[in-house]
Amino acid sequence: MDGETIRQLARECGFELAGVARAGPLDEFAYYREWVEAGMAGEMKYLTDHRAALRADPRSLLPEARSVICVGKLYNAPAAGYGALTDPARGWISRYAWGEDYHAVLRRGLRTLLERLRRKVRRDFAARPVVDSAPLLERALARRAGLGWIGRNTCLINQRHGSWFFLGELMVSLEIEPDAPPPDRCGSCMRCVEACPTGAIVPTGRKDGPAWALDARRCISYLTIELRGSIPEPLRAPMGRHVFGCDICQEVCPWNRKASVSAEPAFQPQNYAPPLAGLAALSEDEFSQRFARSPVRRARYEGLLRNLAVAMGNAGLPEQAPALERLADRPDGVVSEHARWALAKLAARGQ
Repeated sequence: MDGETIRQLARECGFELAGVARAGPLDEFAYYREWVEAGMAGEMKYLTDHRAALRADPRSLLPEARSVICVGKLYNAPAAGYGALTDPARGWISRYAWGEDYHAVLRRGLRTLLERLRRKVRRDFAARPVVDSAPLLERALARRAGLGWIGRNTCLINQRHGSWFFLGELMVSLEIEPDAPPPDRCGSCMRCVEACPTGAIVPTGRKDGPAWALDARRCISYLTIELRGSIPEPLRAPMGRHVFGCDICQEVCPWNRKASVSAEPAFQPQNYAPPLAGLAALSEDEFSQRFARSPVRRARYEGLLRNLAVAMGNAGLPEQAPALERLADRPDGVVSEHARWALAKLAARGQ
C-alpha cells in the first residue's frame, strides 16, 4: 500500500494532513532525554516518570507495529486573532481550546480511518489508534511522515497549512511505504524567539540536533495549564492577560499568515476572549458546566481563578478591584495570594 492511498482515506475521515513513518527506534529520543534531564519538563511527571523510556520506540505501545500513520486535523477557527484582542477587560484562551476537547474528535476520526483501512486491506492486522495521552514522540514521527518540520518554537509547521493542527497516530502491523521529512523552512527567522514574553524558547547549543528547545518552566501555556500551585512572581507580569494557554509564538509565525481554516463544527469559537471579571464570578459548578466539553477544564477551577487574578492584575483596571477582592478572600491560599499580588499592582498604578 502506498502513501497516497493512506492520504485519501485520511481525508475521507476528516484529516487534512496524513503521512506514514516507519515504526522503529527514534534518534530524537536522545534529545528528549536531554530535555528531561535539564529539568525543562517542569512538574509534568507524565513526561518524566517510567513512561518516558517508552518514547524511544513506538513499538513499545504496539510490538507488532511496522508503520505509523500520522494525521493532522486543523483547528484554526474563523475568528479574530490575537492581535485583535484590544479590550483590556478580556482575557485570552488559547485557540486550541476555543471549541470542544480535541481528544474525542481525533479518536473518532482515527477509529473511522481504521475501519476503512481494514475494509481496504481485507485481512486482519494489529492496530492501535493514539492521541497525545499516550507516550509517543508524535512530532518526531509526524516530521518523518512528511507532515511538516519542527520550528524554533518546537511546533510542527506545514508549509501549506501552518501550525494550527492537532496530531494523531494509527499504529499498524502493515508494511506501508514511508514518506520523507520535508526541509526545515524557518531559515533565519527569529520572530517566535523574540516575541515570547517569558523567554521560554531557549538555545540548546547543539550543532548536530535541534538548536532550540522549549523550557516549559517559562512557557505561558505550562504556567496557566500544567503548573499547580504558585506561579513564579517574575513571570506573572509577562503573562499579560492569558488565562489558558498562549499562542504568541504561533501568532507571529510567518507560515501562519495564510493558515488554513478548519470547518470542523467542534472547533468553532465558543470560548474566545472572555471577560475576566465574568469568569472570576463563576462558581465551581458553573465552571464545570461551562467547560464540561472544553480543554479549559484541565486548568481546574482554582487554577483558572489563579490565572484570572494574574490577568486582572496585568490589565490594571480599577473596576476589576471588587472581583480581585473576592478572590483574595477565598480559602485557597494560592488563589488569594495571586489576587493580593494583583491588588497591589492596581494600588501601585493608582498612586
